[in-house]
Amino acid sequence: MQSLNKKAGILVIAMASAVAQAQERVLIKAGAFQMGCSINDTHCEQDEGEAGGVRVEVPSFYIDQYEVTVAQYQGCIDEGKCDRPKDHDRNKYCNLGAPGRDNHPVNCVDWQQALTYCQSKNGRLPYEAEWEKAARATSKTRYPWGQEVSCANAIVDDGVTQGSIANEPDGCGEDRTWPVGSKPANGYGLYDMHGNAGEWTMNWYTANGLSIYAEGDLQAPANGARKVVRGGSWDENKNNLRSSFRNVKLPDSGKTVYGSIGFRCAYDL
Repeated sequence: MQSLNKKAGILVIAMASAVAQAQERVLIKAGAFQMGCSINDTHCEQDEGEAGGVRVEVPSFYIDQYEVTVAQYQGCIDEGKCDRPKDHDRNKYCNLGAPGRDNHPVNCVDWQQALTYCQSKNGRLPYEAEWEKAARATSKTRYPWGQEVSCANAIVDDGVTQGSIANEPDGCGEDRTWPVGSKPANGYGLYDMHGNAGEWTMNWYTANGLSIYAEGDLQAPANGARKVVRGGSWDENKNNLRSSFRNVKLPDSGKTVYGSIGFRCAYDL
């Protein structure tokens, strides 16, 4: 069952799911944007390109309004469609199986586990250029709300905010993720694009990715060693939350734990 409504010119489709909490999909309309290093950003790394970015055309697509939650992913496990990732019994920072975290982003997931979940919803992971366009929400600054970030904007290690965990600024003082949507949405109505959990994208990492996307191939490269992760997370510093920052991880965590990484899904029209 679907319900349609207009919000600030953005089409939002509420999609009923097998789990208790519905996920909403936001339409990001086709068009070009400036991808990469923001103007006046002195922290850009070489793979973020020159200040001001490069022009990249992105076709229309849908993207989840929220990061996929523990409850939603558990529903996929219960349906027999998804594998169980590393959970709270394995590591205290993993949300699956943690009391009271059903509405937190599912984390500690490998890339294929995230993709399999999205495919079970007739979707996929966002391409890196799609992700940045959605995250920027037409902004050209380091973050969609301006040049600086704090715990007023996102779940981050801002170095100063204290909470229930003494002397620990990770997760705005809570040393963990927060429930999805705890901070304000961006201009497209998307929550937690910056902070909370970092997010897997479809793309293999290559240092010259932006120039390839600018030429029209949003799916390149065809192979690689590491996948691109975007958005920064609850235990990363402020610079890693910049709209242009490109993090990279092996798609399979192996013996390590990806407590900082979750995902949201994208969908073709």
